[in-house]
Amino acid sequence: MSGVGAGRRFSLTRWASTGFSALALLTLLAIVSLFLWQALPVWKLEGTGFVTREKWFYRQDQYGAAPMIYGTLAVAAVAMILAAPVGIGAAIYCACFLPPRLRLGFKVAIELLAGVPSVVYGLLGILLLRDWVYVALERFDVLSGDSLLTAGILLAVMILPTLITLADDALYHVPLSRRLAARGLGLTCTETILHVTLPHAWRGVLAALLLALGRACGEMIAVFLVVGRQDNQWPEKLWSPRPLIEAGQTLSTKLGSSETNIAYGNPVHWSAIVGVGLLLLFIVTTVTIIGSKVGLLGKRHET
Repeated sequence: MSGVGAGRRFSLTRWASTGFSALALLTLLAIVSLFLWQALPVWKLEGTGFVTREKWFYRQDQYGAAPMIYGTLAVAAVAMILAAPVGIGAAIYCACFLPPRLRLGFKVAIELLAGVPSVVYGLLGILLLRDWVYVALERFDVLSGDSLLTAGILLAVMILPTLITLADDALYHVPLSRRLAARGLGLTCTETILHVTLPHAWRGVLAALLLALGRACGEMIAVFLVVGRQDNQWPEKLWSPRPLIEAGQTLSTKLGSSETNIAYGNPVHWSAIVGVGLLLLFIVTTVTIIGSKVGLLGKRHET
């Protein structure tokens, strides 16, 4: 009887899990379908120009999202450039040098940082980081500390917990036998990390970087408070660093602005806002899926 009961309980759990998973998937598909339907007017008006054009003036029915796409990618790039070496270095130290008890305490502290609300980081950015950036760049005749660079630095701090935790897990699960074999062959600790640990765990580290990038692209509140929210900031030269020290706009901050409320009464304007949301969803989902796939490939490779 106990075996029958256990089988029934297992079956109930399995079917309930399947049902809820299907419900979540259907809900996501319904939301995406609704967004696609509501975004049709702006695509009919602008076509591909919605993605490529550089001007956004809703009072003139001009909707070009290119500067916001640039702002999103620029902020995320700054965050990754700053966070990647620090995050991977901290993960290597945590996985390869710390004893187990200290490693556990370190990971708990890092994961607590991941739970700090975004608005708290944003307030710290307003109180501290914005002034520091302004003072550091004052000789370049900047108008304020609100800029893409400020948002990128703040995002770098925010994505560090995600990056360190995931990269540490990938490095820590490199088989101990391989590391001991490398040390037995005469390799130093540094050489073992460079030639054995990192090559074996590179897929997991890359997945950590991509998932952190997805977090950086989708962040709104903290970026909203320090980015300046200036529309139509399209650089004359894409690779010029000058636009980074000026105010800008990202896809997420546009969605968080008061323009979302203004747009609700105008079908085309509202369609443009929904289209911005779809672009952001596409970017974040693409990066996250690639990161997840890379992580799964890394686990299969380890097995």
